[in-house]
Amino acid sequence: MVESVSDPKIDMVLRNIETMVASEGGTLELVRLDSPSLEVKYTPGVNEECPECVPTHEAVVRFLSTSLKIHAPEITDVTVT
Repeated sequence: MVESVSDPKIDMVLRNIETMVASEGGTLELVRLDSPSLEVKYTPGVNEECPECVPTHEAVVRFLSTSLKIHAPEITDVTVT
């Protein structure tokens, strides 16, 4: 489970992405939040019946970046390890 942050907009984005990756067995972990930077660790899940359903690293970066641009534009540097 992603650790809560003090900014409710950033918290909402992290929780939404976490819910998405968790649906396929993945995890999202907050590594660092130091505005304007955010770093998270993404561990993909495994879905043997639908491997293409598991979000790729690039997809998670894209989802996070796009959501943050809308809800928390002060976060301009997103790193997913």
